[in-house]
Amino acid sequence: MLTAKGAATRERIVAAAAAEIRERGINAVKLDDIGQRSRTGKSQLFHYFPEGKEQLLLAVAEREAEQVLEDQEPQLGQLTSWDAWREWRDIVVEKYRRQGVNCPLGVLITEIGRHTPAAQAVTATLLAQWQERLATGIEEMKAAGEIRSDVDPARASAALIAAIQGGVAILMASGSSTHLEYALDLCLDYLRAG
Repeated sequence: MLTAKGAATRERIVAAAAAEIRERGINAVKLDDIGQRSRTGKSQLFHYFPEGKEQLLLAVAEREAEQVLEDQEPQLGQLTSWDAWREWRDIVVEKYRRQGVNCPLGVLITEIGRHTPAAQAVTATLLAQWQERLATGIEEMKAAGEIRSDVDPARASAALIAAIQGGVAILMASGSSTHLEYALDLCLDYLRAG
């Protein structure tokens, strides 16, 4: 069990590692860089992550996964009207526009997940949770007659996530959120009843 000071130091190390990975890519990041950025020495790094870089990468993956869902709340948990869906859409677009190339999920999927099998499991869990929350909103709206009766909530929520990630990939490459906006708008138009 970590003390409050220990937990803060561990979190500082994880935050520094996440920032380094976002800025420089996983292959360029060294423990010395993380230590310098977090103002910790190697002994502290290995105290909190005795298994080394793999364990630290897993902690970064877990942190980034939590951040993806936290950034969408409370809207993600309240998708019970078209106004709520539009507000969620706007928050998602603005979040990714603001983050640009520093997207937590992008880092998780493209950087950490490719190198760490445990991080792939974290990503899979994140995507399942995200899809479940979207599917819940779709189911509630469908029951209220606001979403077309032929819409499969599981498939539609998976398509929404794929649309977001495709749009984010283009945003990261081009600096423009237009594709993300259009993809989300098209998905929401598809869901709308009548």
